[in-house]
Amino acid sequence: MKETDFGALARRADRELAEAPAEEVLRWATETFGPRFCVTSSFADAVVVHLASRVAPGVDVVFLDTGLHFPETLAVRDFVARTMPVRVRSIRPLLTLSEQDSAHGDRLYERDPDHCCALRKVEPLDRALADYDSWAAGLRRDESPTRADAPVVHVSNGRVKVNPIVRWTQSDVDDYVERHGIPVNRLLREGYRSVGCRPCTRPSAEGEDPRAGRWPMFEKTECGLHQEAGGGRPTTVRAIAMAIGERSVRQT
Repeated sequence: MKETDFGALARRADRELAEAPAEEVLRWATETFGPRFCVTSSFADAVVVHLASRVAPGVDVVFLDTGLHFPETLAVRDFVARTMPVRVRSIRPLLTLSEQDSAHGDRLYERDPDHCCALRKVEPLDRALADYDSWAAGLRRDESPTRADAPVVHVSNGRVKVNPIVRWTQSDVDDYVERHGIPVNRLLREGYRSVGCRPCTRPSAEGEDPRAGRWPMFEKTECGLHQEAGGGRPTTVRAIAMAIGERSVRQT
């Protein structure tokens, strides 16, 4: 299917599924794209993964293993892989942390977090999604102002992206977790309201935006995974070229 066809398909589905339950959104995606559909998860919790596993047992789940995650995050990933009927794919960056330090200096995340995210998150996701035409994410409109207008279905970087719980509130998530015994990252009970990479995440204070604890020293609340090309992902092409070039130089 051509990208132009994806656009028409996504616009129609977004209209038709605007008020649909999460399961119905996921059912549409799996019936439309079959094995060319996957779920992405950061494993702050496994709500969307669980929803998808009920609709499409055996579905692929893509996890971006940046090398900088909290142990608590990896524990949720490993528990899901052992206990849910899904196939977890852990995707690593082209550069190891030591290779990135050699190429860009130590602790790139402290100096240029956009570039670090491009190398360790955005490029790996783009590479992983080459196997799929559609993907699901756990975005919710109530998480931050940057996500307030997120659609249910849209085209993102040439693929159809679905946000099945986009209309849910935190209360909806909590109810689903309790009802189904969903694994949740322990850090969410310790003051963290959004969990990303260890060096770039701190607990959020009461009354703060849920994502205020992400990259707290910068005017940054998104890593680039959920922003369109040309609208927050300008470092991606540079990151891919540099990562591949640096890897090639070391292998010659």
